Amino acid sequence: MELQQIRYFLAIQEHGSFSRAARECAVSQPALTAAIKKLESEIGSPLFYREGKRVVATPLGRLLQPALEQALGGTRSAHAIAHNFRLLRQAPLRVGVMNTIGPVRLARFLDAYHRQHPGVELTVQDAALPALQQQLEAGELDLAVVSSPRPLDDGLRAEVLYQEPYVVVFAPGHRLGRLAEIALADLAGEPYVDRLACEFREAVMAVCGERRIELYAAFRSEREDWIESMVLAGLGFAFMPRYSVRLQGLQQRPLVDPPVARTVHVADVRGRQRSPAAKLFVDDLRAFAWTG
Repeated sequence: MELQQIRYFLAIQEHGSFSRAARECAVSQPALTAAIKKLESEIGSPLFYREGKRVVATPLGRLLQPALEQALGGTRSAHAIAHNFRLLRQAPLRVGVMNTIGPVRLARFLDAYHRQHPGVELTVQDAALPALQQQLEAGELDLAVVSSPRPLDDGLRAEVLYQEPYVVVFAPGHRLGRLAEIALADLAGEPYVDRLACEFREAVMAVCGERRIELYAAFRSEREDWIESMVLAGLGFAFMPRYSVRLQGLQQRPLVDPPVARTVHVADVRGRQRSPAAKLFVDDLRAFAWTG
C-alpha cells in the first residue's frame, strides 16, 4: 500500500467522484483509477461501488478509512516535524553541563542564543563528567560543556571555550580579606570547605602535601550550592573556579602560588553529524565574547 493510493482513496471518499478526486490530487483520472484498482487487488476486495451518480465506499472501505486517515496524518506530521527541524522551529537541542561549571557566565550565552534562535527548544541538564560522556555516546545529549584535568575520551571531539582561573572564596570579615592575592602557604592551618566534586581537587591536595601545608576540612560536599552556603556561613574557605561563584556576599581572591586554571570545552561525539540547532549552537559559542 502506497501513500498516493491512500491519498486517492480518501479523496474519492470525500468527493464521491473519481473525476473530482483526480482534480484535487492533481493526477489524471485514468492514473487514479489504476492506482485504486491496484490497491483493491492487493487487499483482495472492492473498496468502492456506484450508487447512482455517486461513488461510495464498500463496508470494507469504510472499515479501512480511519486507519488510512491516521496513516496519512502521521506522514504529514512527520513532514512538518522535519520541515520545522530544518528551519529551527520547534527544534530540540539537549545540552549537558558539568555540575562544577557555574551557570552565571553560561547563562549570558544561552540568553543570547535563545534571542537569536527562538525556535530552538533547549534543554540543559547537569551531571558529572562520566555521566555526560555516557549520555553523549548514547545519543541522549547533543552537546556537553565540560572540563577535565586529563585529556577527554578519544571518542569525543572538543573545542575550547575559555580558561577559568581558580580563586579562594571566603566569608566577609575573614582574615584572608586583607590579602590582595593568596598563596597556598597563606592557608596553612585554616579551616576549609572541601569541594568533593572538584576536578582539580586531587592536584591541589597533592601540592598541599608536597609543601606540608595542612588544611582542616570543616565541611565536605559534592553539591556546589552547599559548598558556597557553608563558606558564606563562616565554616572556612574554599577553592573555586572564578566564574562558578554564585552567592552574593562571598569574597574572593586569586590563587597565585601555584596558579590553577581549568579549560572549559564544548564536546560531542567524534564523527557524529550535528543537527542544525547543534551546529548553530557551536558556531555561536565560538563567536561569543567569553573574555567579557
